[in-house]
Amino acid sequence: MCEMKTSPEPEVITSDEMRALEQAAISSGKVTGLELMERAGRGVVEAIFEEWPALAVGQHRAVVLCGPGNNGGDGFVVARVLKEAGWDVELFLFGDATALPPDAATNFERWSAMGEVADIKQALHVDFDACDLVVDALFGIGLSRPVTAPVLRDLFKAVSQADKPARVAIDVPSGLDSDTGLPPDGGSALRADLTVTFHAFKPCHQMKSLPGIVPESAALARYTVVKDIGL
Repeated sequence: MCEMKTSPEPEVITSDEMRALEQAAISSGKVTGLELMERAGRGVVEAIFEEWPALAVGQHRAVVLCGPGNNGGDGFVVARVLKEAGWDVELFLFGDATALPPDAATNFERWSAMGEVADIKQALHVDFDACDLVVDALFGIGLSRPVTAPVLRDLFKAVSQADKPARVAIDVPSGLDSDTGLPPDGGSALRADLTVTFHAFKPCHQMKSLPGIVPESAALARYTVVKDIGL
């Protein structure tokens, strides 16, 4: 079940409306895509520390799963901010680093200057119960196809079934369509404890359950919070 920490009638916008808002802000010259990505990543870390204050103190271990688009770019920012805070951070990339969008590529390079990037297949060897945090920065609101890659299906299962780590999704738990709240065509999805989205809730965040989807394979986060990125 997903609880929205907000007023009874929150603002809700579709993924297309969110992209249009971002593009309008960038086109106006008031902000760059890189600045929005930085604000988003830092907003995620802020939300993590608000939800789990104990993680804001001392050294901890995080696994950050990054995808091939700007959601992955947000993940690179999160990894960098946590690393700067003294965390032990492992980052795994799904996709080709040379094909990343420009802003995500910039943050990929910034992270690469301070930490390693491993192929997503290597994440299958991680003991997630030895981690304090797993950050899902794989697909976000841009997903329109079912997640069928065996490596991702196995990874989703391993993360979802782990007992210890706090699982945080950026924008939307990966594998779910942000407008319907369901995996496209019955694909696999990743469980989360907290979802951090930006500017406004998306339609999927209003769902109270996932019809026909077993909790072990997919579930919306227990909580969804909105962070302002200045749009």
